[in-house]
Amino acid sequence: MKHTIDVITMGCSKNLVDSENLMRQFEAIGYAFYHNPEELHGDIAVINTCGFIGDAKEESIAEILDLCARKADGEIERVFVMGCLSERYRKELQEEMPEVDRFYGKFDWKEMVADLEREASESQQSPTPCAGCHGTETSTLHTTGHYAYLKISEGCNRQCAYCAIPLITGRHTSRTMEDILDEMRRMVEAGVHEFQIIAQELTSYGLDLYHERKIAELVERMAQIPGVEWIRLHYAYPAQFPMDLLRVIRENDNVCKYLDIALQHISDGVLERMHRHIDRAETLRLIDRIREEVPGICLRTTLMVGFPGETEADFEELKDFVRQARFERMGAFAYSEEDETYAATHYTDDVSEEVKQERLTQLMAIQQDISADVLEQMVGKVCKIVIDRREGEWLIGRTEYDSPEVDCEVLIPYAEECQTGHFYQARITKAEEFDLYGEIVVNS
Repeated sequence: MKHTIDVITMGCSKNLVDSENLMRQFEAIGYAFYHNPEELHGDIAVINTCGFIGDAKEESIAEILDLCARKADGEIERVFVMGCLSERYRKELQEEMPEVDRFYGKFDWKEMVADLEREASESQQSPTPCAGCHGTETSTLHTTGHYAYLKISEGCNRQCAYCAIPLITGRHTSRTMEDILDEMRRMVEAGVHEFQIIAQELTSYGLDLYHERKIAELVERMAQIPGVEWIRLHYAYPAQFPMDLLRVIRENDNVCKYLDIALQHISDGVLERMHRHIDRAETLRLIDRIREEVPGICLRTTLMVGFPGETEADFEELKDFVRQARFERMGAFAYSEEDETYAATHYTDDVSEEVKQERLTQLMAIQQDISADVLEQMVGKVCKIVIDRREGEWLIGRTEYDSPEVDCEVLIPYAEECQTGHFYQARITKAEEFDLYGEIVVNS
């Protein structure tokens, strides 16, 4: 199908926001698009790559190679590459993958739209909009979905020893509060009622523009916008945490009692080598303070195993910490050496891959038992849920404690009166390892 573009997004929700913005611009100049299609539809495939850790890089490269092979087979005419991987390694990729038609980075992808417009002008052809081409594959777009990701800043100043993000995204840059709030209002008008607020480092919002942390004020102003049902906060940093944010979470019913705050480790020695600017005692005090000020909050964290110099004693300390902290939601990953980071240039990657994977397995096994217990405690409770989709005889929903795609889901027997994107009260009737089951009680 000519003048139709397939967009494939790799990596995190921040990349998804960039893809959504790109697709809206495609639509504005008359191109139809598909997002993450099972089958390719168009003459151009655009892959928005991830360059965060080794596995993500490999997945992005594999996807590029697959698209290039499909181009050679005549399934598509051109392959464009954008995003974090090409931002960081554009020269190397151009040399190694000449079959890719064009490379764009993380911040110059808008040039892709200008290039396509220029091509159309030079060939004296105009794309013909195809209103029926988008299908359900664009259901996460702001213009069609009931939930959306809203990015409030780009970049990070923290300079953690293991992290390549500042090398890719640059220094922390906040959007103005007015710009963010205006976008949120437009999205509400388009039917979005749940917002995942995201940034590389959420809690530094405003430092560059207003010379103080403004995340609490921003979220409180968001909560006052009519039609906003849920606001969920992702990617907070524990050091210099803005405590005034806790009051905002506690006092606003539409700010989910949920906080995604990556802690990475608990051993003082490992935290110091990671350049996390926080120690064990401060971390424990922060967790206690959050739970004291926001009773019932769901804490999601991410932990790392196998960082250079992590001893068996460090790992045992980390396991004990997970048992004691009992995070409601937790993810973990093994350290991957990233080019040009402080850890890559100053430390030896001295924990074997076998040991890393064994530690990762042990840590997640501990969390699996905690998660099962946390979910079991919800049985019998009535809570607000949103319905995301229907699968066969089930409606699939989430509570305020669950972010899309990464957390638990609630399975509700299909009922004709229940609609996707609407909120309901549901009684939890059963808990399994990663899912809940429930029944609708009354409309929310």
